[in-house]
Amino acid sequence: MRKILTVTMLLISMQCLIAQEEIPKISVTFTNVDIKEALDTIESKTPYKFYYLEGWLKDIKVSGSYENTQVSLILDDLFKKTVLNFYIADNGKIFLLQNNQIYDTLPEDFFGKVEDQIVDDEPGYDELQDLGPLFVNTDEDSANRGLQVVRIGKENRNNRRRTFTLSGKVVNTKGQPIPDLAIIVQGKDIGTSTNANGNYSVELPVGENIIQTRGLGIQDSRTKVVLYNDGTYNFQLNESFEVLDEVVVQGNIDRNVETALTGVTLIEVEKIKNIPLVLGERDILKAAITLPGITTAGEGAAGYNVRGGRTDQNLILLDNGVIYNPSHFFGIFSAINPFSTGTAEIYKGHVPSEFGGRLSSVFDITTKDGNTQKFAGEASIGPVTSNIVLETPVVKDKSALLVGGRATYSDWILRSLDDEQLNNSTASFFDVVAKYNHTINENNEIKATGYFSRDEFSITSDSIYDYSNRLVSLKWDHKFSGKTTGSLILSNSEYKFGIEFDGESNDDFDLGYKNSETEFKLKMKYLHSDKHKFDYGLSSKLYIVNPGDIVPLGLDSDVTALTIPEERGLESAIFLSDSYKVNDKLLIDMGLRYSFYAALGASSQRIYQDNAPRNSGTFVETQEFDKNEVIETYGGPEVRLSTRYFIKPDFSVKASINNAYQYIHTLSNNTTVSPTDTWKLSDLNIEPQEAYQASLGFYKNFEGNKYELSLEGYYKQQKNLLDYKVGAQLLLNEAIETEVLQGDGKAYGVEFLVKKNEGRLNGWLGYTYSRSFVKLDSEFNEERVNNGEFFPSNFDKPHDISLVANYKFTRRFSASANFVYQTGRPVTFPIGSFSFNNSEFVFYSDRNKFRIPDYYRLDLSFNMEGNHKIKKFAHSFWSFSIYNVLGRNNPYSVFFVTEDGDIKAYQSSIFSIPVPTITYNFKF
Repeated sequence: MRKILTVTMLLISMQCLIAQEEIPKISVTFTNVDIKEALDTIESKTPYKFYYLEGWLKDIKVSGSYENTQVSLILDDLFKKTVLNFYIADNGKIFLLQNNQIYDTLPEDFFGKVEDQIVDDEPGYDELQDLGPLFVNTDEDSANRGLQVVRIGKENRNNRRRTFTLSGKVVNTKGQPIPDLAIIVQGKDIGTSTNANGNYSVELPVGENIIQTRGLGIQDSRTKVVLYNDGTYNFQLNESFEVLDEVVVQGNIDRNVETALTGVTLIEVEKIKNIPLVLGERDILKAAITLPGITTAGEGAAGYNVRGGRTDQNLILLDNGVIYNPSHFFGIFSAINPFSTGTAEIYKGHVPSEFGGRLSSVFDITTKDGNTQKFAGEASIGPVTSNIVLETPVVKDKSALLVGGRATYSDWILRSLDDEQLNNSTASFFDVVAKYNHTINENNEIKATGYFSRDEFSITSDSIYDYSNRLVSLKWDHKFSGKTTGSLILSNSEYKFGIEFDGESNDDFDLGYKNSETEFKLKMKYLHSDKHKFDYGLSSKLYIVNPGDIVPLGLDSDVTALTIPEERGLESAIFLSDSYKVNDKLLIDMGLRYSFYAALGASSQRIYQDNAPRNSGTFVETQEFDKNEVIETYGGPEVRLSTRYFIKPDFSVKASINNAYQYIHTLSNNTTVSPTDTWKLSDLNIEPQEAYQASLGFYKNFEGNKYELSLEGYYKQQKNLLDYKVGAQLLLNEAIETEVLQGDGKAYGVEFLVKKNEGRLNGWLGYTYSRSFVKLDSEFNEERVNNGEFFPSNFDKPHDISLVANYKFTRRFSASANFVYQTGRPVTFPIGSFSFNNSEFVFYSDRNKFRIPDYYRLDLSFNMEGNHKIKKFAHSFWSFSIYNVLGRNNPYSVFFVTEDGDIKAYQSSIFSIPVPTITYNFKF
């Protein structure tokens, strides 16, 4: 039998060789003609007849000049940039095919070289089994008829690859990228998800694949992809208004269980629109503090404390640019416009190696892309603020501009009140954001973002405070191949504040402060295989800090002008990480970052005696450094290692180890962030901060992804934390190193989170037990606090409970509740007084020995959406909320006053009564 088959195949091969020799030669020239016209010309010059579907030839133009050339070679050249193949039969018929090949011979070694059997793992054998003498591959499948068919590349019998890379971008009908969209291959254990820019890359087996997509507020889709080469396919998917009726929907299924990263939180604006917040302002950063591990020092406090870290240890990015003060109104509102924001990725455990310069966390906030299809917008009107964001195409399907603005009319409200003190007060803010996104072609895209915010307030009639943030960022994304992509990023950020004092005395002044940074960053991604995905790159950042200047205001002022010299520093880094899939259960994300910092001149550095406290008495000399001369260098390796192991498909355990350096510090002796806090660069006298963190967590999903459960613990050690001496003068101080201390810190905690993602009732419950301590020890008494022992930090709150619940009565009506409980933060109390030289003095306890009363608050809201008809100008949304329903008089701070020789304690509160709010939102 084997001999008969062998002889048969030899005869077929000889016939094909004879047919090849008999293929006629012709001379013909084509100049940018339709391919159908070219085929008709070949038919007229030869005895051949072509068979095809005319739809396959649509919009294909060809050119070429051929002299006495075989028809087969002409067709090879005409079809080389198309997905068309051809087969020349011995009866004068030429069949055209999309992607596929017709096989009229068996491959080499079909019967094996040694064993009398077919080896079915060689390329092409799957197509040959159980077929007759004519082998035709087909992309039709009865179970998947009617699906859109996408053909990429064409089959080449000489290509022995079994897998190819499909990559591209997923956008909605407005042209905006869709992040965290699940992309799954039907019937195969293959899948991926889109990144923040909507890009994806997945390795697929050769031939036919059914691609499924699933995501938040996006209609599910199924597409048949016939793949015979590396290629690109961009999805444009429709929004699903019915899905958006759910308050919380999981877009990326099992993301919490599957990724290797610990301590990562993704917040999407659509998920938080029903959370009741103060004065009805939707706030992506306020929503973050309802999750475990993220807190603030108190109600209305600016800044965020993440896992026992200080507020200056958070890197807050908006489209890759740094925002130094992300708050309005002393922390009551965040400075990030919720309508222009797409997502916020918060890293509080494992921090990817591309990020550095902060010890505790990264808030990576992304502005959504503008609508490239049509004019669109969103707006809201509230009791204190109004907000609007507009989007318009610039070049349809290619580029768009998004512009947003938000402002308060609280000044008008204050002037309307019948209170003279309030009439003379001012409190206002505004912020604006603009983003331009342009898709040049399938391999190149640019994005540019500009942002500016400003606050101005006057608590007394003689002082006006103001502060502002400004950033500009430019990003160029380039796709080198199906496996390699890169981003080039340039950003500049600035923060400044000012104080203008104009009183009745002769000490009027104008004070100013400013710091800025400019960063260049190159970030590359390489998809080596299903097992290895590499991220690598480099960055360099130039800091310029103007510590402050003061000038007299008016000719009668007795204030002496003073300018603190500028500080400069250069922070650079290289980074590399590999997401290594060891097997189906074990995934390792291993990264290494090496950061290097140089303090630069021009500068005057003060030198002090060795083995002595830093003060005016131990000052030795001043050392001068020229412009850009290196004053001191610091740096070191930063390890970023995180692993995930599947105990079950919906149950995983993760562990991570991280370390980081921070070269810029805040100078503050306030418990909470103040607009007048300044930043200080590491130099000859102040070393960079360091931190080491280890995390271990368990993650479980139930009923698919209906319920999520996580339990994660961490331990963190810190070095060279910057603190202050008692009575320190931090503003406009030329010898600031004599007023500050550097010490150690430690923090540890356990975070518990349970979430319900689907159904009428959904939301989450979070609980955190955490401790945060500081130790300021020295051999010198003036540099020692609390006898050199560990003491609670200003934001040490052992117990923190947050409950967010939403109940959907109908598709249009819902109610929401938000409950928060926190242990009172530590404070230092006066515990006695004494007289000396006829003067009264107060004796204080150890630092942070006592606590203010515990904090708790309940908020409620009722939400009403307009009808969900798709064909209507705008979709509206009403929110009626009550902040602090219980009227709890939660203390913001405690202060002490001496009256008639007695020390009396008082507390201040931000919202001590229920605050009702009504807000109207509409989207078009």
